[in-house]
Amino acid sequence: MARSAADAPPDLSGLLDLARDRRLDMKPVLLRVQTDLFRAAPVRDVSTIKAFEALACGLIPTVDGATAEIVAQKLAPLSDTPQSVLALLAAHGGGARDAVLAMSPVLSTPVLDAAGNGPELDAVIALRHDLGRAVVEDLSLRDEPDVDLALARNATAPLAGAALERLVERARRRSELAALLLARDDLPAVDLAPLYLQADRMRRAAIRDGVAARAALRPQARAGMRAAGAALTAFAGRGEPERFEAALGEALGMPGVSFRATEPERRDLLALALRAADLAEEEAVFIFLRLDPSIARSVEAVFGLTELFRAMDAATARDLVASILGSEPGMRKAAPEQHRPAHGPASPRIRPAAAPALRPTLPERTRKTR
Repeated sequence: MARSAADAPPDLSGLLDLARDRRLDMKPVLLRVQTDLFRAAPVRDVSTIKAFEALACGLIPTVDGATAEIVAQKLAPLSDTPQSVLALLAAHGGGARDAVLAMSPVLSTPVLDAAGNGPELDAVIALRHDLGRAVVEDLSLRDEPDVDLALARNATAPLAGAALERLVERARRRSELAALLLARDDLPAVDLAPLYLQADRMRRAAIRDGVAARAALRPQARAGMRAAGAALTAFAGRGEPERFEAALGEALGMPGVSFRATEPERRDLLALALRAADLAEEEAVFIFLRLDPSIARSVEAVFGLTELFRAMDAATARDLVASILGSEPGMRKAAPEQHRPAHGPASPRIRPAAAPALRPTLPERTRKTR
C-alpha cells in the first residue's frame, strides 16, 4: 500500500545540511531535541537514562543561558532526570537554576551546592510546594524581604508559630507583606491581629471574633475608668490631642505609646482604645465629635466609630489594641482573687525546659515532594 504524505517520515535534509555547516553551533539544538525525546519516552530504563546523562552532561556546559533554562524547565519536574544533569543546570545560574530549585521533586546536596547560596536562591526555594515546618522556620529566620514575600505568597507553606509571628511583625512596616498574609485564608485570623488596621472590613470582623474568643479565656482586671473618662473628654473638648493621647496611654497601661488615632487610616484604633479604656458610650461619642474636626464633619465616620465601639467588650478591645500597637497593657495581669480558667492562657502550669532550637541548613538537606 502506498504510504500517504502524512505517514511519511519528516524531511531532515535541511537539518543535516545545517549540521555540516561548521560555522553554526548545533549543540543547543541537539540538547533540546534529545531533551524532548527523553521527556517523551514512555519508559526510561537504566540504559536510556545513562545514555541521556552522558550526552546532556557533555552539552549543558557549552550551551547559552536561554537554552539551559528551556531544558531545565522540561527536565526538572521529571523524577528520572539524573541529579548530575540537574546539578549542571543549577550551576548554569539564572533561569535554569531557578527552574531546578523550584520544580525538581528532589533537591540533593550536589544540586544545592551547585546552585550556591543567598537570599535570591532562598526566595526561589520558599516557593516550593513541599516545604516542611523546619524549612519554613529556617527560611523565616533569614529576615530577607524577598524570602518573606515568597513564603507569604506560597499558599502551601505551613506558616504557624514563631515563623508566622516573625512575618506578621515585619508586615507591620511592609504593606506588600501584610497584604499577602491577610489574603491567605489558611492562617488563623487571631494571629493576624497586629495587621488589623491593614485588613479589609470582612477580615477585621474575623480578627475581632478570634481575639474575642481568646480574650474570654484570659482573666482581666477591671480598673476604675471614671476618672480616665473625665480626663479624656476634657482634653478632647479643649482640643488638646497630645495630652489626650498621653492620658489614653496611661489609662490603658501603655504610657508613651503612639496612637496616631486621628489619622484617617488609623481612626478605628481610636474607637478600640476608648472601648479598651472602658469608657461609657456617651463619652466615646463626645470624643469622636470634639477631638478632631475631620472626624466630626463626617457623619459616616462618627457612626462607623460608634458601631465599632459597641461591637466588642473591653477585654477584647484591650487585646486587640495591644496587638496593633505591639505593647502589653499593664492592666492585663489578673488579681490574685480573680478566677483563672484551668486551661486558660493565664493559668499557672509547669512547663518543660525548652529544647535547643533546630535550624536545618537548607543546602545540606534532601527534600522530596509528598
